[in-house]
Amino acid sequence: MAVLEKIRVKMGVFITVIIGLALLSFIIDADTLRSATSLFSNKYDVGEMNGNSISYQDFQKRIEYFNNIHQIITGSATVDEQSSEMINQSAWQDLLSDNVIVPAIEQAGIAVGEDELFDLTQGANISPVLAREQAFIGQDGTFDRSLIVQFIRAIPSDNTGNLETYWNYLEKNMVVEQMVGKYITLLSKSSIKNPVELVRSIEENNITSEVSFVIQPFGFEEDTTITVTKREVREYYNKHKHSFNQPASRDIEYVVFEVQPSSEDIAAARQDIESLLPDFKASSKLRTFLARNSDKPLDTYYYKKGELASQSEVLDSFAFNASAKDVLEPFKEGDIFRAARINSVKKLPDSVFVQHILIAGVERDVVEGQVDSLLALLSKGADFSTLAAQNSADQNPNAINAGDIGWMTQSNAIPGFDTCFVAPVGKPFKLESQYGMHIVRVKERTKLQTKVQLAVLEKAAVASKETFQTYYSQANEVASKSAGNIDKFNEVISEMNLYALPAYNIAEGAKNVANYSNAREISRWAYEAKKNDVSQIISIDNKYFFIVAVTEVREKGIPPVEKIEKEIASIIRREKSNQKVLAKIKEQVEGLNSLEAIAEKLGTTVSTQSGVSFGSAGSRTFDPKFVGAVSGAPENTLVGPIAGNVGVYIFNVDSRETGAFFTEDDAKKQQNQAFARQVQMIPSILSKIAEVEDNRAKFF
Repeated sequence: MAVLEKIRVKMGVFITVIIGLALLSFIIDADTLRSATSLFSNKYDVGEMNGNSISYQDFQKRIEYFNNIHQIITGSATVDEQSSEMINQSAWQDLLSDNVIVPAIEQAGIAVGEDELFDLTQGANISPVLAREQAFIGQDGTFDRSLIVQFIRAIPSDNTGNLETYWNYLEKNMVVEQMVGKYITLLSKSSIKNPVELVRSIEENNITSEVSFVIQPFGFEEDTTITVTKREVREYYNKHKHSFNQPASRDIEYVVFEVQPSSEDIAAARQDIESLLPDFKASSKLRTFLARNSDKPLDTYYYKKGELASQSEVLDSFAFNASAKDVLEPFKEGDIFRAARINSVKKLPDSVFVQHILIAGVERDVVEGQVDSLLALLSKGADFSTLAAQNSADQNPNAINAGDIGWMTQSNAIPGFDTCFVAPVGKPFKLESQYGMHIVRVKERTKLQTKVQLAVLEKAAVASKETFQTYYSQANEVASKSAGNIDKFNEVISEMNLYALPAYNIAEGAKNVANYSNAREISRWAYEAKKNDVSQIISIDNKYFFIVAVTEVREKGIPPVEKIEKEIASIIRREKSNQKVLAKIKEQVEGLNSLEAIAEKLGTTVSTQSGVSFGSAGSRTFDPKFVGAVSGAPENTLVGPIAGNVGVYIFNVDSRETGAFFTEDDAKKQQNQAFARQVQMIPSILSKIAEVEDNRAKFF
């Protein structure tokens, strides 16, 4: 129990680091992987890797495995939406590891032997997976080898098998990280810049130019007088088609009806709370009264002045200005009516440092006898930590002193330990929790402050069945009259004075559409529909009624030329327009031999730029075509006009200087940065080679 509890305490809500390490997420970018996968497979398969189908059943087994890991760490079988998404992604990455990443690394002759694995777990070269594992971090904040030994020794006595499962999980992560580390090292050793390239790189950055120039920017407006033929479009497409590779996406238009309480519903809520007000004022058992009559039960938290303001400034003001007999009359905030009374006022600290001795056993009489005996010893001056070390069932190895639980606040207190906030400092007392019987002592506490527990009677104005039906009928009218056709859809919304909102580039399985969450049904329908189809009513959160029309369908891959003909024509037209500008400027400056005269002719000014080097061509500071032309131009010679990316340049290299600020170390650092970018591409490349298909969005 203590070892598992330590894992849970140390790891928090979820094992974000370790699961990421299972596939070294520092080199695997989720968006890159998604773009590297296709979205069509057998209708019953979640995906495909290296020609192997990943069935729904296979993937579900991985989900269950990571659910188990999650439960081991958190101690809870409940999985929220965020954790569920992480588990799903971890299961998929685990499959990628087994079917794509590791096999590719093994083909390079890389493996991890038994002796090497022993060294990673217990030898001189402890795996970073274990070194980062919080369960193995000692009291001084550094890795503690003895905690691994303690963990491994506890495995045989763990009847649940959870420790063994978790250790196997860590061990797999260690192997994968070691293999990937070797693979990257192998690649880095083969990425060599020879001496000639090294010298050239240094020169390209150290030789700088000071330049005077005139620029005539290209216009942004498209020149519609320029014609583009279908043949030109086809030729451009054949030459550049791979630059148009795209992920699957959908464009939609939608109308949405948000169910809002009617004025009658609001009046009913007001009448409801007012009818309860006399009993609320008179009740001496507010917890029971609120449980039976309020939309929310009694909030047992004690608030200090200002803490309630984030919920309601009205409640915060009332809580610290009213007497115990006062009642805050019903008031409305949004669609909620509230009334309030002060239930309790206490002097409480924000936090308390708690120690305990846990006595657990089957026979209650025996447990109580032991507790009383220990309390008697403490009353005679026995040391609390010594007794905790000798008698407590909770032997937390992370505690600085035996028996220390640490600082508690109201929001993170152990269930049943509420009395610690009113207990005197230094005086042991007993209490009972779900874990057993405790002897508890408050060692320290923060300053006492006046805090209020407020009883709030709450009634929300909720849309009635009639209101709900009214909105549904309006949505149904749009859907039924549209009859699945976008032209009729547009006619209907025009007649009903509605406005269709657009949403672009919706990915398959997208959970959010526009500003709406939990919208998976919309994206799912959009991928099952065809262009110009119109949906029936899609209900979200039982609050929004959507009618959706698909306006554009883009499948993954290179689209046919017909789909992007207008886009290509626009690119060609822009290129022709730029050439037209270049030709016009050449004609305008013909015979002019100074930048000043050229600037005057073009209606612009002469600019200067220093520090222009060929090594800066890849930066965002300078136009790379301009940098290339400057680096190759002779000094004191008028050059141009030349076309850059943003305009037409005419320039003069006023001077050139060879410096020594860019060193061999800088060149090697630059090489390492380039290699790091290449490493980022490894998962994408391996996924493409393995023809990975990801169809999870159809199922999850």
